[in-house]
Amino acid sequence: MAVKHYTGTAKVLHWLMAILLFGLLALGSYMQDLPLSPEKLQFYSWHKWAGVSAFLLVLLRLLWRITHRPPALPETMPKLLQFAAHAGHLALYGLMLAIPLSGWLMSSAKGFQTVWFGVLPIPDLLDKNKELGDLLQTVHMSLNLLFVVVLLGHIGAALKHHFIDKDDILIRILPRHSKEN
Repeated sequence: MAVKHYTGTAKVLHWLMAILLFGLLALGSYMQDLPLSPEKLQFYSWHKWAGVSAFLLVLLRLLWRITHRPPALPETMPKLLQFAAHAGHLALYGLMLAIPLSGWLMSSAKGFQTVWFGVLPIPDLLDKNKELGDLLQTVHMSLNLLFVVVLLGHIGAALKHHFIDKDDILIRILPRHSKEN
């Protein structure tokens, strides 16, 4: 019998990632225009800690996804929309990997080492280089804007499936639905 719901682990990873990413987007947006102060530096530290955590969580999530097949899309769903759904998920995973890497590279190039939770120093990937740091800042911000667009498409598609198509696409990832078949 085909699996109709995501596993409990997949649901936990999905919603932890969603909460973490919304928090990172909000904090990143808020902190960038603050004047230089100890508070701003603390926000940047928190943002980098959360970014490293998100990167590790997405690696765990990818490992889970590779070893646990997700529920199939409805057979009634047009092939083009199935392709779009798969492409959207691929874009989300790609961006969830690329964004923290671009932040890590940017931090390295700007000469600000990341120290995870203030305890574990993360090695710099690049030597200090202001011009490269500025370019990577633009890349990091651009990737985040693209992520917001793809994320809005993801959320919009889930809501469309629930309210217009009235299928089970949304409910099978909701935490309260624990049936796995």
